[in-house]
This record gives sequence, structure tokens and C-alpha cells, in this order.
Amino acid sequence: MYNLKNKVAIVTGSGRHKGIGEAIVLKLAAEGCSIVISDIGQAKGTEFAAEHIGATDEMNEIAENCRTLGVEVITVACDVRVEADCENLIAQTVNRFGRLDILVNNAGVGYIMEPFTEFKESSWDAVLGVNLKGAFLCSKHAAIQMQKQATGGSIINIASQAAKTGFPFAAAYTASKHGLVGLTRSNAVELGKYKIRVNAVCPNHITTGLGHWQNKFFSDKLGLSYDDYLQAIVDKNPLGRTGQAEDIAKAVAFLSSDEAAYITGEAMNVSGGEEYH
Repeated sequence: MYNLKNKVAIVTGSGRHKGIGEAIVLKLAAEGCSIVISDIGQAKGTEFAAEHIGATDEMNEIAENCRTLGVEVITVACDVRVEADCENLIAQTVNRFGRLDILVNNAGVGYIMEPFTEFKESSWDAVLGVNLKGAFLCSKHAAIQMQKQATGGSIINIASQAAKTGFPFAAAYTASKHGLVGLTRSNAVELGKYKIRVNAVCPNHITTGLGHWQNKFFSDKLGLSYDDYLQAIVDKNPLGRTGQAEDIAKAVAFLSSDEAAYITGEAMNVSGGEEYH
């Protein structure tokens, strides 16, 4: 549908089952892309515990699912907070496939929530380090490669409704996602002359594994049952349902394609009408 056959795509934060990243790699694979699945690979300290990260074994399982769609896939562990890791991610991609056409900055931390006056500096650094610095580093080295190729490319940042609206207990997350839209716009202006398009996708709440954690957290804070909290999300949505990871994947496939050749610098809402600015 989107003529992505033989394109090469990196998706960071794509190493967890039932996550947005997994949905994106499966959609791009179905459209014919060669895929690079990337995640941190192993737990690192309390902020990046095993239950919140994409481990190597899980990355490999997702890779096998992509291969059933008839495309080539590799996995590359990458801590997006570390520039050498980001350089290595791009280098391994080019060594295997010869080029890079699409980068999706999906790696994110949305499970560190604290009252603002109790928000720890280490928590702030963890969230901003992945959500904003990580997108900066990966985009920087992807852009270097795309400029060498002289054929353009597409960089897509997975932002959030929190890029446009404030949420309690989420100062770092909200700030990082607002910053990610700023990074998107700045890069779109600067990289446009190289035919590199840079856009963001802004989902509302998606009940992935991370979304399930958020549901429990916010329902407890609001004094609601889990089911009542989910129903409240549905009730305020014009389309009457929660978002699905596949909704985000479809937007990414569109923005990756030539169908979006004249779209750059946008922060596209994919929210069922809940967010409209």
C-alpha cells in the first residue's frame, strides 16, 4: 500500500511484546521494509528494571515474527542515552543493509511517575535521557548517514498527547515529549534541504504493557477502580474507544512513505479526536 519495499528501517524501543514498537516493526515489515529491531537488551539499575525493558531474547522473538513476513531482520542492542551505542546502531544497519531510509525514535520511559515536589533528580535524568536525548543522538547519526546517501529519508519521533497537554505526576515525561516536538520542528527545518523529512506522532493513551502500568498508577491516584478508569478514558474519546498500537503503526507507515512526501515538521495527533491542537 505504501510502497516501502526494500526500504531499511530502524525502530528503537521495539523489543517488547505488545508494545507500540513491536506493532511498528510488524507493520513496516508487512509493507516490505528490511527491519532493525533495537532495544536496551538488558536491565540497568532501578530505573531500567527487567519488567520495563526489551531484553535480548524478546527482541529475537519479535525478529522471528517479522521474518515470517518475508523480510530481512537484525537486532541491535542500544542504550539510546549513549552516543557510541547510537553510532553503532547506525553502523550495524549500514553494514548489513547498505543504507538507512527510516528511523523511528520509539524508545521511551513512561513508567516513572512521581509528585512534582518529590520528583527525584535521578528520575528526571532517566526520563529525559531516553525520551529526548536518545531521540537527539539517534537522529543525529541517522541524519549523517542519510546525508551521505543523498537520497533523503524519514525520521519519525513517537511523542505523545503529553507533548501538547499537561498531566499530573508526569513532569519529566511531559517536558520530554514537549521537547521532542521542538526537536522535530527544528530538525525538519534544518534537514529539509537534504530531503530528510522529520515528523512526530502523538498518541493518546494506548494500553500496552506500559499502558497497563499507567492504568494502575492513575486509577489508584484518582481513587477509581481499574475498569472505571478505563471506561472514563473511553467516555471522553469522540470515537468511543482507547487507542491501539496498530493505530500508531499505521501512522508511522504513512509518514515513512512517499505518500507523505510533502509532510515535514508535523506533530500528528493519533488520538481518536481527544487531542486536536
